[in-house]
Amino acid sequence: MFRNLLIADSGKGHVGEMVRMLRDIPCFSKARLNLLHVVPDQAGEDLNGYWQKGASLLADAVSRLGLEPTEVNTILRQGDTKQTVLTVADELDADLILMGSRGLGRLQSILANSSSQYVFQLSTRPMLLVRDDLYIRHINRLMVGIDGTGVGDDALKLACELARDIPGSSLTGVHIGRPDLAPSRAGAKPVNTLLDQAKQRARSFGVELNAVQKTGDIGRGLCATALEIKADLVVIASQDRRPLVAKGLVDLDRLLGGSVSDYVRVHAPAPVLLVREPEKP
Repeated sequence: MFRNLLIADSGKGHVGEMVRMLRDIPCFSKARLNLLHVVPDQAGEDLNGYWQKGASLLADAVSRLGLEPTEVNTILRQGDTKQTVLTVADELDADLILMGSRGLGRLQSILANSSSQYVFQLSTRPMLLVRDDLYIRHINRLMVGIDGTGVGDDALKLACELARDIPGSSLTGVHIGRPDLAPSRAGAKPVNTLLDQAKQRARSFGVELNAVQKTGDIGRGLCATALEIKADLVVIASQDRRPLVAKGLVDLDRLLGGSVSDYVRVHAPAPVLLVREPEKP
């Protein structure tokens, strides 16, 4: 399922622990690991020192992952971290971008020039965000958001494939909707039909889906359910629109608005795997 993983590791946080957990899952075990460290443009006269420090951080990261140097592609670049991650992801045609996150809110992320927020907003590739304040557990209890959209179906498919690959795992599908949705002519509520279809799709992958239906705010509902079931990994569709003016500009109105995936990435009690909508040609 995964061929190329881009790991943007600053040497802090729990990204290394997450990678070790993923390598225990068969669909990740044969993926090529690409470990990136970016030397800042502001290195100035001490550029050699920054390069040596970057190389040392990469070597330490490989050691923490328990890998042989031949098992991982280490990449050392100079530039702006945010743009460099996006550029290298395109060069590698990465299947997944792994990044640490400080868990800053939208406005904080803008003011703090957050790299993970920027990449999250601009990339069309799946992303796995690992907050610095989380305790990383072996992935056993998976949760996926069910929303009935095309990219939501992609998220369900990915979650099913992961659950199928993890012996003894469980998969919970959660739909957060409005309480005023009217039943169809046949008497069934649309959400029941949606969840029944999700269960059938999961069974086609050999996975039993435990469906949960709630009402209220979507982001808060997803995070609360993840906490209730003690999810080890949250998989959701991220349909945030891309900047319309230029890729170099963060979409401020979306960041300051009510983005579900942005709320979940900050507040979920587990790492969040964001499945993105492919960019249309």
